[in-house]
Amino acid sequence: MLKIEKLTKAFGQNIAVDAASVAIERPQMIGIIGRSGAGKSTLLRMLNRLTEHTSGTIHFDGQDITALKGAAKRTWQSQCAMIFQQFNLVPRMDVVSNVLHGTLNRRSTMATLFNLYPTEDIHRAIDILDRLGIAEHAPKRAEALSGGQQQRVAIARALMQDPKIILADEPIASLDPMNAQVVMQALRRIHEEDGRMVIANLHTLDTARRYCDRVIGMRAGKIVFDATPDKLTTSMAREIYGAGAEFSESATSTEIEALDAQEKAKMEAEAYV
Repeated sequence: MLKIEKLTKAFGQNIAVDAASVAIERPQMIGIIGRSGAGKSTLLRMLNRLTEHTSGTIHFDGQDITALKGAAKRTWQSQCAMIFQQFNLVPRMDVVSNVLHGTLNRRSTMATLFNLYPTEDIHRAIDILDRLGIAEHAPKRAEALSGGQQQRVAIARALMQDPKIILADEPIASLDPMNAQVVMQALRRIHEEDGRMVIANLHTLDTARRYCDRVIGMRAGKIVFDATPDKLTTSMAREIYGAGAEFSESATSTEIEALDAQEKAKMEAEAYV
């Protein structure tokens, strides 16, 4: 379905993504890991065409995505929905209207200007919110919701586009462990129930192992790992992150059980002292 060949992005002398090649033959949930600056976000932005590539190609279902312009490019961006770390909602606007913004690409300028939506779109937006467990918040302002709830609104907005691919750029980086699990479970459910491809940049290994079918590791712009989660050993993680023996997975864990264990160990150490 999706084939990336030698995709490269250079910012002057800096190579953000260096000849990345990936082939995804069926809808999967894929996690991309790597330290900050590894090129993860740039890769996703090139897939969505928010950032133009320097060289290489992206093909989806046989179509050259890197060659699209104008209306064809905008159509692709509606089929390849993007979810951001900072939610990108309109804070003072109600939740359901934020979700309905996912239909902007197919609405007329006049309808957009006067904030007019077909009844069926409103019902669909509420149905999506209900699916994500936040329908009761539909009339509230987005700014009144918690971070985890706002991220689920952002996911609902992406689903309103009815995309073939969902790209999530660090979707849980600013969330507490409980909300992080809720958001990742929602993305996994969307993949399984809808058969949509989900590609998420993640900052913790346990999250990638728990929710993803496949993990891609990036280091200094290059893809250095591409395999199933069970192949993501601690030694391989050290190589991906360029870390030594001091590297600890538990220090970056989002699993509540792991965090409880860390807190218990800390309390025991303090009691001993």
